[in-house]
Amino acid sequence: MTWGLATVDGAGALVRGERYVPLAHWGETRGVLALLEDWAAAAPQLARWAADEAAFADAGDFASAKVEMPYRPGQVFCTGANYKKHVVGLIMGDGSMRTAEHEQQSEEDRRTKAEAMMDERASLPPFCFIKLPSCAIGPRDTVVLPSNVSKPDWELELGVVISKRTHRVSPEEAMDHVAGFAIVNDVTARDHVFRRDGSAIGADWLAGKCFPTFLPFGPMIVPKEQVADPYDLNIRLSVNGKVYQDESTSDMMASIERQVAFLSQITVLQPGDVICTGSPYGNGAAFGVFLQDGDVMEGTITGLGTQRNVCAAEA
Repeated sequence: MTWGLATVDGAGALVRGERYVPLAHWGETRGVLALLEDWAAAAPQLARWAADEAAFADAGDFASAKVEMPYRPGQVFCTGANYKKHVVGLIMGDGSMRTAEHEQQSEEDRRTKAEAMMDERASLPPFCFIKLPSCAIGPRDTVVLPSNVSKPDWELELGVVISKRTHRVSPEEAMDHVAGFAIVNDVTARDHVFRRDGSAIGADWLAGKCFPTFLPFGPMIVPKEQVADPYDLNIRLSVNGKVYQDESTSDMMASIERQVAFLSQITVLQPGDVICTGSPYGNGAAFGVFLQDGDVMEGTITGLGTQRNVCAAEA
């Protein structure tokens, strides 16, 4: 059975299905980040404990537990425009996501050129930016909608968790540096991504991505060995019960391996760093629907658990 590593009541825990066992049951007192920093030795031991049928026979209910974010990541990287259908949907659906060039095009030309741009981009290096670690919250925490954001949007994504120091690796080596996968929601202030004051040099990722609570993370880290094919996972997100995102990771253009390798040519990745690998189609901007006070987001990715985040207007 698939297992994952979570933080429950402030301590590390192993999760199988709907049950969890604190790592303290086996005498392990380290938190999730410390285990990631010693992943080569820790992972085999965790796998043995995850197979402890006696421990899980009397395990706690994960659904009702106090589940926190697995840990606060040191570095968070996001790969933008990595799903063709997603980007085309944004350009077609929300005027705030269009450039002046887009506005001068007919709707048909806009779609044709957007699709051609994405076809060309598929062969280029990934486009990556940084999201502040301070954005991260737990999978059941409240997402605060800032008073100066009119278009808060969701982006449920597959997160990649780094297992060891990673610098200048090839795509072929990249997966050796991955501990596992997690759910991340790259919440975005659509109206802040492109500045309209005439001073914009490009997208403003600080203003568009980095408000507090804009990165629900978890509920658990699932080791890569537990995920048969990361390119065959369903990403599904609903708001107030209505499904908006329901797509496959198979639409990802720049592979996980390419993303890890690309980032490692620029910076040094460390254990516990997280890469948000891009959002598939189904964001609010594609429908002209944005998060409001009282909304409830529920997101799942095959085998990685479920997030449930209530949205609340900033006091």
